[in-house]
Amino acid sequence: MPSFIPYLIHILFPPSVRLPDILLIDFGLVVGGLGILGFLTKTKRWGWLWREWLTTVDHKKIAVLYLIAALLMLMRGGIDAMMIRAQLALPSTKFMPATQYNEVFTTHGTIMIFFMAMPFIFALFNAVVPLMIGARDVAFPRLNAMSYWLFAAGAILFNISFIIGGSPNAGWTAYPPYTGLAYNPGPAENYYFVALLIAGMGTTMTGINFLVTTVRMRAPGMTLMKMPLFIWSAMVTSALILFAFPPLTVALAMSLFDRIFGSSFFTLAHGGMPMMYVNLFWLFGHPEVYILVIPLFGVFSEVVSTYSKKALFGYPVMVVSILAIMFLSYGTWVHHFFTMGAGPGVNAFFGLSTMLIAIPTGVKIFNWIFTMWGGRIQMTTSMLYQLAFIPTFVIGGATGVLLAVVPADYQFHNTYFLVAHFHNVIIGGTLFGLLSGLYYWWPKMFGMKLNERQGKVAFWLFFIGFWVTFTPQYLLGLKGMTRRIYTYPVGFGWHELNVISTVGAFIMGAAFVALVYNIIWSLLYGERDLTGDPWDGRTLEWSIPSPAPEYNFARIPVVHERDAWWAMKQNGQSLADLKPEDIRDIEMPRNSAIPFLLGVSFFVGGFGLTFKWWPIAIIGGLAVVACLLFTGFDYDDHHHLDAEFVRRTEASLGRLQG
Repeated sequence: MPSFIPYLIHILFPPSVRLPDILLIDFGLVVGGLGILGFLTKTKRWGWLWREWLTTVDHKKIAVLYLIAALLMLMRGGIDAMMIRAQLALPSTKFMPATQYNEVFTTHGTIMIFFMAMPFIFALFNAVVPLMIGARDVAFPRLNAMSYWLFAAGAILFNISFIIGGSPNAGWTAYPPYTGLAYNPGPAENYYFVALLIAGMGTTMTGINFLVTTVRMRAPGMTLMKMPLFIWSAMVTSALILFAFPPLTVALAMSLFDRIFGSSFFTLAHGGMPMMYVNLFWLFGHPEVYILVIPLFGVFSEVVSTYSKKALFGYPVMVVSILAIMFLSYGTWVHHFFTMGAGPGVNAFFGLSTMLIAIPTGVKIFNWIFTMWGGRIQMTTSMLYQLAFIPTFVIGGATGVLLAVVPADYQFHNTYFLVAHFHNVIIGGTLFGLLSGLYYWWPKMFGMKLNERQGKVAFWLFFIGFWVTFTPQYLLGLKGMTRRIYTYPVGFGWHELNVISTVGAFIMGAAFVALVYNIIWSLLYGERDLTGDPWDGRTLEWSIPSPAPEYNFARIPVVHERDAWWAMKQNGQSLADLKPEDIRDIEMPRNSAIPFLLGVSFFVGGFGLTFKWWPIAIIGGLAVVACLLFTGFDYDDHHHLDAEFVRRTEASLGRLQG
């Protein structure tokens, strides 16, 4: 037994997790965790936490859980980014050792893509998709909760790696042979593969759920061409997820088999093909870019229409362009590795397909501009992010077309020019869109507005910090600075631009602090939304109180026009003219502990698999099977809200006549 303890300490706490900064973070996490436990115990909130949040299947509460996770991951990924920029600010900097830099570089990309952007998008989906289509919940409420807890299990498993066992260090794409057991022993890379497999299952289930929800649960009269653009974007994104994530799942599983069971799918020395992993990863990876961006096309379409007081210009063209992107996105993945040597024919085809996808993407820019043209534009924080998005995304798209030119890509591909382009699209497109949607739908989620003045301060810090960070990186790429480097010598003429880029990163860090301050201040002192329609909106979510009651709609609305709520207002109609006799019992999903327990089971099994501790992995696997069997035979998964309860609720909201 005494010899086992040193072995356990060596495995769980290698030198890479005993650095001073990590030990300081460990201390902060312990203190914070004890503080939360003490608060819940002192205020007797454990029962409330279990009933209202851990076992909920309400899409609105699941949206809040996704949002909290996304903001926490934005903080973690942002700190990683500032650490990277601090290391690269000056030549030969020793801010952190090379091994830690590789870990921070890896976790930054992985967290921002998989554990920040995706849950932020799903937070918006959960918050408003059922409300927009006039539904009382998603198609599969319990599956929705399972999706969240699988995501949470994967996210927690990935994030504990930096304090237990060591962080992944092979880059966010995890290319072999960097991930091969011969070059990367230990549990670090296992964390990457297991965590993404678990979270990826949750994402796939979310795609199934929202595809079925948008296809089958729309209010009477809401045909496909009467759906809001955000619903189209949610539908297309869900379809993309269903076909993009299987290649990633296969690649991750095969890599994990190579590491744990000694197979040779990607091990070159034993006949494996590392380039097959690269193909599988980017067969997922480029549709993933559009999974991250298309939902925000929907957000911007709702924002620009509402704040311009006009119907969206060219709605049918917008729908066609989103569908075109969905199909074309699966024919562009090779542009991520033109330099692999596939030959001029292959490279020419994928170069042209990459240029072609810019056309439907560019169409939407003109539609948003023409929507604003002649409108009565309100300069809210949401609208500022929309306006900032247009030039930012245009530049990101133009540099993407430049990278589609194969000879140019040979020069730029391994430089900071590509880093700047990627962030230009993901931050300028995805993050700006997520923040625009956050400010726009916050009143619907929480019943109060975010402070506009504070929001505009955060916006300008984000916008200025973004351009100060990434404009120098385009220039660094043109000056030959390669990506994925830990340091660089004096004399290359790179340090001035790197200092400027680092300053910009810290400005964006200040923007995040301003955003969090705005959220906390608004929750405490923010202006309450007493109307349910603070922006004079156009779609159905603004026709009900903020936040929405458990059942969303006491009576399912009937849709006659594209902008259903706007049309009702113009015709003097309202959903608040209910008569007591119009209200019937409402069937709603029942809360369940199974999704939470399933997430815990996956976490336990994943932890055991990461360290190849087979008894723990088997216990977790058996618990997963038990949870699935129980939920498969649990038919008591709904309950009825009594009509009298609904009447009292509607009367308290001032929405019941008589």
